[in-house]
Amino acid sequence: MPQAIAETIFDVFYLGFAILTGVTMLLRGEGPLVKKAGWMTFLLGAGDSFHLVPRCWALWTTGLEANAAALGFGKFVTSITMTVFYLLLYYIWRDYYRAGERRVLTAAVWGLAAMRVALCLLPQNQWLTYRQPLLFGVLRNLPFAAMGVLIIYIFAQKGKETGDRTFRHIPLAVGLSFGFYLPVVLFSGVLPAVGVLMIPKTMAYVWIIVICRRLWRREQKG
Repeated sequence: MPQAIAETIFDVFYLGFAILTGVTMLLRGEGPLVKKAGWMTFLLGAGDSFHLVPRCWALWTTGLEANAAALGFGKFVTSITMTVFYLLLYYIWRDYYRAGERRVLTAAVWGLAAMRVALCLLPQNQWLTYRQPLLFGVLRNLPFAAMGVLIIYIFAQKGKETGDRTFRHIPLAVGLSFGFYLPVVLFSGVLPAVGVLMIPKTMAYVWIIVICRRLWRREQKG
């Protein structure tokens, strides 16, 4: 019961913040950059709700294993939406820094995203089972991690090159999100307590939202 109470409170605040912030930027934002940030933020909250809402339900009712299919489907949806999240973050980088088309880099980001989605669609993932194969958990996250490394590098490189401080913490926030997430992928099956790292991982995403929200706040100030 304490776990159910704590997780539910955390998830309600997180999902409410992400979805409300995303909708606010979409409805009140004017420029395309703010709109992209709005879609990215809304997608984060909406996608995560597919996993977190069934998880809260499971904790309050018959348990996680009894709701394995709903949790697995939610995890699948979140895997796809998180991939799109990083695609949108890439385009925010490209537009904000006026980096141009960057055909090779864009092709690399899209290629990794397509690879990630294709791996997620394979039936070998066994999404609807309670204990999913570790091998495919690792495989589908390899291109995802590579996307994260690219995002970290390009934001750090442009921040250093331009001296602009708007996105100076994005590399750290993205790095922390992956740093907390990867141990869960690798060890949660044998050491369930590692799953608690999903909380700081989620807070890293909240940090990314707060950073991108500044685009809208700046636009509002004129």
